[in-house]
Amino acid sequence: MAGRIVCSGAVVASYNARMLEPLPLGLVAATFLLAGCIKGVIGLGLPTVSLAILTVAFGLQPAMALLLVPSLITNAWQAAAGGHAKVIGARIWPFLLAAAATVWIGAGILVRADVRLLAALLGALLFAYAAFGLYGLALRMPRRWEGWAGAVLGAINGVLTGMTGSFVVPGVLYLQALQLPKDLLVQAMGMLFTVSTLALALALADHRLLGSESLTASSIAVVPALLGVALGRRVRRSLSEARFRQVFFVALLLLGAYIVARSLG
Repeated sequence: MAGRIVCSGAVVASYNARMLEPLPLGLVAATFLLAGCIKGVIGLGLPTVSLAILTVAFGLQPAMALLLVPSLITNAWQAAAGGHAKVIGARIWPFLLAAAATVWIGAGILVRADVRLLAALLGALLFAYAAFGLYGLALRMPRRWEGWAGAVLGAINGVLTGMTGSFVVPGVLYLQALQLPKDLLVQAMGMLFTVSTLALALALADHRLLGSESLTASSIAVVPALLGVALGRRVRRSLSEARFRQVFFVALLLLGAYIVARSLG
């Protein structure tokens, strides 16, 4: 067990040592520009797209560290905008609390488990999320189940976040099942992503999986991420959002399958 923890730290240190070199930093910037553009067009996808691409490029643990600052900045704004935070919080607080509290457990697994298996798990989660989005499967949660189901699914979401860096399964599916109006759903997802990002940052730091170079690169990536969001909003005026969303989910489906195959191959 101790050997695996040392190995995880060595992997992170190796990537940290060259994270601020021109080529890796340029790839990080381009990734967040693309992910931000997607978020600007369809209102979601920045953490998911950036995590998927950076996992392929750098590995799971460095990718989780790199997404922290851009994800926090963009999703904190999304969580605060809309003016419905109190209403949403009163309804989903057991879910948000469980989702944040259990991230540390998942991060503990991250430093002990075979990172290839966890990367494959990330690919499977992305594949499942894309499949649900692509086929428009509509789930419905009875109101009387929301409290206990939110706590259970939030706990599962938190553990998976700590293990893979992904916030979306089953968290986003749970929020969609609540049948919230669109504006409230967007804000609720922003709240989930914000608390999950904060919890993930604390958990990774506690398990010594954050390096100063990765945090610096992550902070630099805020600029292309915000530029991408602004560009995406302009592009949205001339595109069919429904068609773009379809392309997004197909690409995510293929990327998730590729991560699984690459990790297990």
